[in-house]
Amino acid sequence: MTWTAPAVDRKPEPALGDERAVLAGWLDYHRDTLLLKCSGLTEEQLKTNSVPVTNLTLLGLVRHMTELERWLRTLFTGETAEDPYSTEESPDGAFDDVAAADVTADLDLFRQEVELTRKAFSLRDLGDTYEDEGEVLNLRTTVVHILEEYARHNGHADLIRQTIDGATGA
Repeated sequence: MTWTAPAVDRKPEPALGDERAVLAGWLDYHRDTLLLKCSGLTEEQLKTNSVPVTNLTLLGLVRHMTELERWLRTLFTGETAEDPYSTEESPDGAFDDVAAADVTADLDLFRQEVELTRKAFSLRDLGDTYEDEGEVLNLRTTVVHILEEYARHNGHADLIRQTIDGATGA
């Protein structure tokens, strides 16, 4: 019988809590996520260094994070705003629809959304709660979630950039 990495019982990410509980919860979530990615794979598979073809591009990552910045901003301001790229017909439009994209406009929009989010960040207390799909969350855990999105996608960006021109690090 071939050895495979054991299954992982990953706890859900934290929805409420003080700084220590939220940070400890997110650390545990990401620790378990790493092991979950390994779960069920053989020794050979765990040692494989190839990355399968995906729809991930650096521009797609920028567009996706633009949408997340806009969402975070609306949580602080109470505004409503449509996603600039993803739609009901194209839920992964930020990633899928880059062939005809205006790169300069997309990068400018990202910078604008980041600046608007920075300005909105102090408008509410991080302990303030909101409901999302029947779950009560606080802004603190949502900010940490956005940090997680950046961390994960910056890892993707490292791999994409290294594939393009060999640049690594930072």
